[in-house]
Amino acid sequence: MAEIKIEKKKPVWPWIAAILLIAAIVYYIFLRNDETQTERSVEIENATSTDTIK
Repeated sequence: MAEIKIEKKKPVWPWIAAILLIAAIVYYIFLRNDETQTERSVEIENATSTDTIK
């Protein structure tokens, strides 16, 4: 009789963890940076509008 070679399937969860980690890094670098710039621009607009009222 011939031998049948059975290979175990490799786990998928390390790939899922890697994708989630990369997505978190991309969020932190790009999207979070945009939020802080928006907050700064609002603060600048508020400061200039109060300066013009005087």
